[in-house]
Amino acid sequence: MKPFFSFVFFVTISMGLYAQEAWKPVAGKITTQWAADIKAQQPLPEYPRPQLARKSWVNLNGLWQYAILPKETGETPPAAFDGNILVPYAVESALSGVGKTVGKDSVLWYKRAVEVSAAFRKGKVLLHFGAVDWQCDVYVNGNKVGSHQGGYDPFSFDISTALTKGKQQEITIRVWDPSDDGPQPRGKQIKNPHGIWYTPVTGIWQTVWLENVPSTYIAATVQTPDIDKQTLTVKVDIENLQPGDAVKVVAYDGQQQVAEQTLKGEEEVALTISNPKLWSPSDPFLYDLKYTVTRRGKVIDEAGSYFAMRKISEAPDNNGIKRMLLNNEFVFQYGPLDQGWWPDGLYTAPTDEALKFDVEQTKAMGFNMIRKHVKVEPARWYYHCDKLGMLVWQDMPSGDMGGNKWDMRVGQVSGKNLDKERSAESEAIYRAEWKAIMTALHNFPSIVVWVPFNEAWGQFKTKEITEWTVQLDPSRLVNEASGGNFFGSGHILDIHNYPDPQMPAPTIFGAKQILVLGEFGGLGLPVEGHTWQQKDNWGYQSFKNSDELLKRYTGLITDLTPLIPLGLSAAIYTQTTDVEVEINGLMTYDRKVMKIPLEKLKQLHQQLYNKGLVKMK
Repeated sequence: MKPFFSFVFFVTISMGLYAQEAWKPVAGKITTQWAADIKAQQPLPEYPRPQLARKSWVNLNGLWQYAILPKETGETPPAAFDGNILVPYAVESALSGVGKTVGKDSVLWYKRAVEVSAAFRKGKVLLHFGAVDWQCDVYVNGNKVGSHQGGYDPFSFDISTALTKGKQQEITIRVWDPSDDGPQPRGKQIKNPHGIWYTPVTGIWQTVWLENVPSTYIAATVQTPDIDKQTLTVKVDIENLQPGDAVKVVAYDGQQQVAEQTLKGEEEVALTISNPKLWSPSDPFLYDLKYTVTRRGKVIDEAGSYFAMRKISEAPDNNGIKRMLLNNEFVFQYGPLDQGWWPDGLYTAPTDEALKFDVEQTKAMGFNMIRKHVKVEPARWYYHCDKLGMLVWQDMPSGDMGGNKWDMRVGQVSGKNLDKERSAESEAIYRAEWKAIMTALHNFPSIVVWVPFNEAWGQFKTKEITEWTVQLDPSRLVNEASGGNFFGSGHILDIHNYPDPQMPAPTIFGAKQILVLGEFGGLGLPVEGHTWQQKDNWGYQSFKNSDELLKRYTGLITDLTPLIPLGLSAAIYTQTTDVEVEINGLMTYDRKVMKIPLEKLKQLHQQLYNKGLVKMK
């Protein structure tokens, strides 16, 4: 697939040649090999939004000024700053160059000067953030241009009217993040890291960038394939659309045009994709898309995208047991629980190559799926999954976890109310962010399952939230609560069991749900020189060497295989890498050591994909 975008820089950034000398990672923790590749003048330089690519943009990653102040100081910017921080690495991370904790009683300020040329200011100038955890207020030249709550969804502000005469402009950002002292989604972040709970992530942790767009521009698209009808349904959100404007959508197979539609306004249309090439882990074929807005025959705006023709669904097998289907065929889905954490960057991979590496390694291990666990990744991670052919189960990051009621008895539907009572504020925060996450990720074909809850962590109004999630995206399957409290809603019944594999009984809830083992394994092996700390590391079951680990893991796969013909559709092994004090990864936290050889893993996993294990109607 050839990307539509190219790197056109209309903005000169006040970076200075001193950047590399002015920054160095905080010492004291293990690091990945990619830390040495970081260019402080512009880390993570890749185009950040591959599903809607436009030519005129500039990356604002690099050295910013930062200050940590008491929260009661309000919205008054600091008179002086504490030093430099390397954006987009969170302030607590080693790669930020800071390595400080913020917490609920403090706020984090950023400041950066940029130069914006006259050419770049024609039309509108948008300021984009991939993600900022959690609440931020953004100022341009002292004028507040917007606020945002949500640590995992991208957002942007039109800053055109806040720009002053001349090239020199100033961006200031105020961030407050209560971590586990607040009700907001925060995944595994906790102010006192231990066990399965990790270091907090505060502030900017994904790419910051400027985009130049015309007054009328393509703001968003929704792309939904239907392989049975051989169509791609497309809806386009156009900002400031004028009467008579035409929106053309063209689909390509390489250089060959395969479909075209012209929209009147923002209507929904279906492109016919005849004899579609289906996307799958074994053949991840992607089509290209080009969007064009024209006015009286003149091109006003254009953007590039891509899509895949694939289907995720359910159907009963010969025994009446619900099965998970890919492209109308049963494919056993097996993958690791993937936390997406890094010893040097925490939530943020050091480089795009590092981000891609985890997906490549998972594929090389013989997995066909990843469960992205209570975290959301930058758009480019899903792009790599799309390109490489990796199915993704996407969790909602957990939050408001105090006072959970958890009953691990499968099929618990007694009179006991196991749902958590959440405040109106907490519920509103959850709904707003989950909807924003789903909207932002909708176009990535690799995502096949949404997971709104994990293990009763803040689980509330389960049936209502699950049904609402299905309504938001009926094109995918919804896993009610992975390992949580079960109410029979959604498409999937998902238990957790450590260390050995088990499966839900097929008769639960009248055999109306797909049966899944959402977590198992957790076999631990600390590797000297590659652990987060020297001692007191933790795993569900620990071993002394890789031979012992391989023997036990082989036994798990041997025990897992006969569960497939009995009704199991998918399983998820804990986990891809070690994370902080957890040492139950297949790779070490720094990604430098594979604890079990890749080929051994791949060979073991092949037996799980034997289609002869299951007979469909």
